Amino acid sequence: MPDVPVLRLWILALTAGVAVVQTLSALPGWNGFWLVLPAWAFLWWQPLSPWPRLVVSLLAAFGLGFGYAQWRAEARLAEAMPPAWEGRDILLTGQVLGLPVATQRGQRVTLAVHRVHVQGARVPGRISLSLWSAPGVDAHPVAGGDLIQVRARLYRPQGTLNPGGFDYEAWLLERGIRAQGWGTLERVLAAPAPGSMGARLDAARSRMQQHLTGTLEGQPYAGVVKALALGDQDAITSEQWELFRRTGVTHLMSISGMHVTLLGWLAFMALAWGWRRVPGLALRIPTRLAAAWLALGVSAGYVLLSGWGIPAQRTLFMLLAATLALTLGRLQSTTRVLASALFLVVLLDPWAVLSVGFWLSFSAVALLIYAGAGRFREGRWWRAWVRSQWAVTLGLAPLLLLMFNQISLVSPLANALAIPLVSLLAVPLSILAALAPWDWPAHLAHTVLEIVMAGLHWLDRLPGLVWYGPTPTLPALVLAGLGVLLLLLPRGVPARWLGILLFLPMLLPTLSRPEPGQLHLRLLDVGQGLAILVSTHRHDLVYDAGPDYASGQDAGARIVAPVLHHLGIGRLSGLVVSHDDRDHSGGALSLLSSHAPAWLLSSLDDRLAGRLSDHGRAIRHRAASPILCMAGQTWSWDQVRFQVLYPPARYYDNPGFGDNDRSCVIRIEAAAGAVLLTGDLARLGEMTLVDGMPDTLAADILVVGHHGSASSTSEEFLKRVGPRHALISVGRRNSFGHPDPSVLSRLQAAGARVWRTDADGQLHLTMTRQGIDIQTSRVLERRYWHGR
Repeated sequence: MPDVPVLRLWILALTAGVAVVQTLSALPGWNGFWLVLPAWAFLWWQPLSPWPRLVVSLLAAFGLGFGYAQWRAEARLAEAMPPAWEGRDILLTGQVLGLPVATQRGQRVTLAVHRVHVQGARVPGRISLSLWSAPGVDAHPVAGGDLIQVRARLYRPQGTLNPGGFDYEAWLLERGIRAQGWGTLERVLAAPAPGSMGARLDAARSRMQQHLTGTLEGQPYAGVVKALALGDQDAITSEQWELFRRTGVTHLMSISGMHVTLLGWLAFMALAWGWRRVPGLALRIPTRLAAAWLALGVSAGYVLLSGWGIPAQRTLFMLLAATLALTLGRLQSTTRVLASALFLVVLLDPWAVLSVGFWLSFSAVALLIYAGAGRFREGRWWRAWVRSQWAVTLGLAPLLLLMFNQISLVSPLANALAIPLVSLLAVPLSILAALAPWDWPAHLAHTVLEIVMAGLHWLDRLPGLVWYGPTPTLPALVLAGLGVLLLLLPRGVPARWLGILLFLPMLLPTLSRPEPGQLHLRLLDVGQGLAILVSTHRHDLVYDAGPDYASGQDAGARIVAPVLHHLGIGRLSGLVVSHDDRDHSGGALSLLSSHAPAWLLSSLDDRLAGRLSDHGRAIRHRAASPILCMAGQTWSWDQVRFQVLYPPARYYDNPGFGDNDRSCVIRIEAAAGAVLLTGDLARLGEMTLVDGMPDTLAADILVVGHHGSASSTSEEFLKRVGPRHALISVGRRNSFGHPDPSVLSRLQAAGARVWRTDADGQLHLTMTRQGIDIQTSRVLERRYWHGR
């Protein structure tokens, strides 16, 4: 048997077992696992040849990883919030972990629960709270490390769930947060919590945050300085994050592995220089070894200062593995070091495989090892730099398309500019600004970032700087991966160009579209708001764009646009903004920017400028040719007919009508049936339709008006519509009490099956010649942690 890196293969197999668990919709029982163990032991002790024995050992490693991840998952799920205590007032004491995040109403904090003061109540050990001060309590914000007493209402974690979207519940699970809710601050018991090194560290980080905030008050990139020094990513604005995504430098503007590594390298070089100049030290401990351990300590300190974030932890484990290998004289094999770091990461955090950073960081290092193989040392340094940038850019392209549905074409240029300035200048200066009492390091770090941002803004103005594509299928992803391996082979290897052909299935996919006369409708899960995607054979329409959020982001950018990119939709045929309520129009500006709809149809009338919000005027300003929504407008796409039923033109002349009373109502008729979209239509509008056009209301699918409010969906209206299915877009535990029980009763009496985004996630409706089918993301995208 030839020399095979058995240990490295074993670690890869173990990691694969851990990863498979994170794809399961439910955790399996242990019975099968205990049956596999005797079978494996029997095979192991058989007189097998080397290759079968290797296969048996790899299967054992896979099973070990699978069992370990399942055991950890069961333990974490056991910490769930008891359903009997959800939504009830609970007085508890806990320690603020990390840096609190300022919100419009107060703060968002992560709390380590120390004590529950309500008899019989059970609360998970770590919770996330939206916190505000109780009446009569000092409204001064809490700081990291504070020991506080709060009165909280908690629930099991649940976020929006859309294919191709962010899984908030998985993010909470990885961080051990098993309940979320809101609460009022009763009092601060101690600042920081006594007897806790973690509390003192978080308190120090809070003081550093306040120092940087005061020093850089009013500066546009102060948030980036805080993010680089302290891991305070919430300080970066959504516009800045979008610029970083478009130019491919997102990893540089937070605590990334590159920053930890380069800071460690700077510390290594400086410490080695000083160590050599003290003969006694150099004779006692080799310079290289001493500098490596001291540099590891510097990197560990930076990781602690930045909040012990998961991406930084992974890099620290890599550096630890490299330092141990150097100490043991095993540094000759870089793949062994990488495999050791991989083992440490999945051992300590089996949910790391859910993180984008996990795959990007390990893949980038593996690509450099594969593509380098000694070749990066040939020739001049700038050639090695270009080769490494080419290897990482090409090799990560399939992963970036899988995870973000986009590839920044200017990323190599942006990183060539930003990496040396940010990692070698801005990061050390930001750390110094946080630790030192002086102001000049913060201002100097900000000046460096101004230079970087000027370059990024210039690159952002280039045409076609980002290529968007649909989520690749598994076969296309595998072929692209093989293409990467071919293209990165050394020069002189024949047929390397075939790697380009292997990229074609990923870059030129065959998209699934409705046939002419058929219709696909997706009611997106945007929380308390509305966003609908309607697709015909060659056209795509978005009806309402979801809400904007207290964080400053909106559903258009966070949910709708990612879903469109996931499906391979680069431009919209049309956008309808039914009316000027921010839970319907909040994401419109983002969609107008990202997907350039051919036209905008809306009830945002210029004659109502005095009553419309600035947000509504901004939407009209951004749209090239907005069209006023009025009854009687019709158009056809691919044998599917669209008809605007409401509002009548005369309603725009009467300022007494509210925004809901002008909701743009559209009926869509396909071969298999009809859909009625009603926005926030209230009873006045429903009666207008019942009296004025009763014969045009019949529809198989009704998107229930105003999220199921009692002011909508009257009996008379339901009789005319006669829906078989009623779809309700509603936020979980919303403060309005939607949907109202009376509406649910009327829908049930009308014979309509009710579907809800708060319970079902995104609803995907297909209308084909075979009939109507509805599927939910809570079923299709289900993972074992959802709703747990």
